[in-house]
Amino acid sequence: MGMIEGLTTDKEFQRVVLLCVRTPLLSNQQVTDYLDELAFLAETAGAETVKTFVQNMQCPDSRTYMGTGKLEEIRTYIEDYNEGARDLDDVEISAVIVDDELSPAQQKNLEHALGNILVLDRTLLILDIFARRARTAHAKTQVELAQYQYLLPRLTRMWTHLERQKGGIGMRGPGEKQIETDRRIVLDKISLLKEELKHIDRQSVTQRQNRGKMVRVALVGYTNVGKSTLMNALSKSNVFAENKLFATLDTTVRKVVIDNLPFLVADTVGFIRKLPTGLVESFKSTLDEVREADLLLHVVDISHPAFEQQIEVVDKTIHDLCGEQKPTIIVFNKVDAFSYTPKAADDLTAKTRENYSLEELKQTWMAKKDRHCIFISAKEKFNFDELRKTVYTEVKKIHTQRFPYNDFLYDDEWTNEQ
Repeated sequence: MGMIEGLTTDKEFQRVVLLCVRTPLLSNQQVTDYLDELAFLAETAGAETVKTFVQNMQCPDSRTYMGTGKLEEIRTYIEDYNEGARDLDDVEISAVIVDDELSPAQQKNLEHALGNILVLDRTLLILDIFARRARTAHAKTQVELAQYQYLLPRLTRMWTHLERQKGGIGMRGPGEKQIETDRRIVLDKISLLKEELKHIDRQSVTQRQNRGKMVRVALVGYTNVGKSTLMNALSKSNVFAENKLFATLDTTVRKVVIDNLPFLVADTVGFIRKLPTGLVESFKSTLDEVREADLLLHVVDISHPAFEQQIEVVDKTIHDLCGEQKPTIIVFNKVDAFSYTPKAADDLTAKTRENYSLEELKQTWMAKKDRHCIFISAKEKFNFDELRKTVYTEVKKIHTQRFPYNDFLYDDEWTNEQ
C-alpha cells in the first residue's frame, strides 16, 4: 500500500508545516480547533508540526490555494528553517499539510510555489494513517481501494516514470502514452479490488446472519472519543485502544450479558470532519454494522472543546448512512478530564461553553434531547452502573418486541447481579 507518497519514512519522525484558509464562515476558534485536529492527525502519522499558517480569504485560490504573498512568506520560512537545521544537523521540514482536499492542479502549483517541497492534503494524510493502521486483509483491501481512487486523477504528478514509451527497433508500443497505460492499469486494479470487497461483503453478511436474532448495539462516535475503551469495559475484552486517531479500523463484535440478557456490541471505525468520500465508500461493509444495528451508543468526548461540532458530524454521517433515526443513547465520556473556566463575578459578558460546569451542562440541551444522555468515564469506570442499567432497559425493549414470549425471563426490577 505504498503507491502513494505520504509521510512514510525510515526516520524516527518528520517535521511539517500546516496551512489553512479562514473563510468568513469560520470563526477564529473553529480555525484553531481545526488546526489542532490536523496537528493531531500529523502526529498520528509520525510528524511533528513546527509552524501553522492561516490566511483570511473569501475562498481558497483555485490555482494555488493561498495568495502569492502568503506563499512567498511560507517558502521563505521553510528555506530559513531548513538552512538552520542543516547547520545544526537537525531534522528539516519535509512536507506541507493543507487542511482541505486539493485538486491535482492546486497540489502541483503549491509544490512549485513552495520550492518543490512535498504537499499533502487532508485526504492523503488520512489515507496514510489508515494505511498504517490497517491490520486485516479486509481493512487493507478497503484502504488500497481508496488510495487507488485518490491516485487516479493525480497520475501525471505522482508517478515519476510517465513519459512516452521508448521508440526504436522492437520498442514501439501500441501508440499510447505511458500515462494512458498506467491509467488503464489503475482502473483494472480498482475493478479487481471492488470485486474483492464484494466477496468480503458477502462473507460479512453471512457472518451477521449467523449471529441469529440477538439485539445488536453499535458504538459510534468521533475518532478518539474512547469507543474501544468503553468496549473493553462493557465486554471485559481486550480490544486495541490508544490515544491516537483511527486506532480502530476493523469492526470488532463481542457478546455482552447484563442481568442474564445477552446482546452483541460492535466497535466501529471513528468518524471525522471532512472524512474522504472514497474512504466512506470503501469502508461500506464496515459501516454496515452501524446501518444494521438495533441500538446506537453515541460516544462523545465531553472534555473536547468542540464536542458539539463533533456530535453534529457524527449525526450527519449516521443520517447519510442509515437515512433514519435509530434508537440512540448519548454517552458523554471522559468526565474525569472535563475542565471549565468559571466566570469572574464582575464579568458581565455572556457565558460561553467553556464557562459551564459539568452540572450546569447536564441541565442544558443535553438533558432535554430526545435521546438518553449518560455521563461516564470509561477509563475510570465512573457511573458505569447507570450506563449498564440504561443499556439493559433499552436492549430489553427491543428484545421483548422481537421475542414477546421471553418477557417473563427478565424482571422489571434492575439488579446489580452480573
